[in-house]
Amino acid sequence: MSVLYLHFENDDRPGRVARLQKSGVHVVVAEPRWPGFFELAKREKPYAIAIDFSQAPSHSLETADYMSKARETKEAALFLLRVPADRVEAVQKRLPQATIVTEGELSGKLAEMEREAEARARQKKEAAAAAKKAARAANAAAKAAAAGKGKPATPTAGKTKAKAGAAAPKKKPARKSSPPKKAQPKKKK
Repeated sequence: MSVLYLHFENDDRPGRVARLQKSGVHVVVAEPRWPGFFELAKREKPYAIAIDFSQAPSHSLETADYMSKARETKEAALFLLRVPADRVEAVQKRLPQATIVTEGELSGKLAEMEREAEARARQKKEAAAAAKKAARAANAAAKAAAAGKGKPATPTAGKTKAKAGAAAPKKKPARKSSPPKKAQPKKKK
């Protein structure tokens, strides 16, 4: 589980990334340059995308618009940082699903999303373990039932029972014989 943080390289970027990582999330950093950011997004499959508008806001808006519509990333939560005041209305109109946040708000939301994702993963793992346990119990019950019908409870007895009860393979229908061909005279050369 990771967060894709798109921000142009500058002196502030390492500090901002460090503050995000303190919230306990795995942050993958890239510049919003095509196609690098999109290839990275497809490979990482982030649950959230944060785009910093502090440099090149028009380019960042286009990047956010593309990420919100792409099949691979449209389900990810989209967070926008440092949106200029003159662009807020345009951004809200063009990207209604995106959330404009500060760095502190983003850290809190990402930490909450990380906890929820871990809880879902834990529930999924527990459900898989319970299903596996139920399958083993059903298999053991079937073996016990097969062994209880008067046959000794040996591992091969259960296999023999299964083979004997299986349907015989279908035979291919016999080919109809064609009528004999008439002998034709040989051609002269």
